[in-house]
Amino acid sequence: MTAGLEGRVAVITGASRGIGLGIARQFQAAGARLHLVADDAAIVARAEEMGCTGAVADIADAAQVRDALAGLDRIDVLVNNAGLELMTPVTDASEEVLNAVQRIVSINVVGTAMVTRRAIPSMRAGGAIVNTASIWGRVAEPAFDAYVASKHAIIGLTKTWARELGPLGIRVNAICPGWVRTEASMRSLRRMAGLTGRAEDDLLADIVAGQALPGLMEPEDVAGAYLFLASDSARNITGQSLGVDRGEVPW
Repeated sequence: MTAGLEGRVAVITGASRGIGLGIARQFQAAGARLHLVADDAAIVARAEEMGCTGAVADIADAAQVRDALAGLDRIDVLVNNAGLELMTPVTDASEEVLNAVQRIVSINVVGTAMVTRRAIPSMRAGGAIVNTASIWGRVAEPAFDAYVASKHAIIGLTKTWARELGPLGIRVNAICPGWVRTEASMRSLRRMAGLTGRAEDDLLADIVAGQALPGLMEPEDVAGAYLFLASDSARNITGQSLGVDRGEVPW
């Protein structure tokens, strides 16, 4: 049993910060050769800093996805981590919110599907796909309908792709993180606090109190689960969604 990725080529989307960057660092330490993709120019400097390749791409744009993965004739691991989390209250029919709904679904669902379709021709038996879902892909949260729906969809895609790609020897699983200290989650916390009229610290304290294990996770706390599912240690695991949430949601 090994959780090493020595010599394997790993493509990670949404890798410029947060969970994606934590995954990249963990994979590199495990011996993987990285190709990092993100929608901001910071990914270029990040890739140079880590001594790997990188590409700027909005994964909701088919042409940009094609260009970002062009030239990769071998992909052993694909981590679909890029995503967008915004509040979209169903009671708000403003143009801003409706646009946000479309953008979230375009990135989180359609974009993930496009990246995967572009990657599969470069994958072979023994390959692994790990999708980033969320605990909100198993439960719900008021005012986040588009994000919650998109993460339910990621779990559905994971199950479907596992059945379809199994005969090719490619495994597909998902990670469902709980609350992790990232830019996106802290932005959501601020907006939830504003919506409820509560202080951010009080709201976060209630969230952490709902976990079986205390404390707020950092990106590196989640990355090990991705490494496990990408490695040969998980060679008999596919079609599963693994909760990494300190026991917040009973699985």
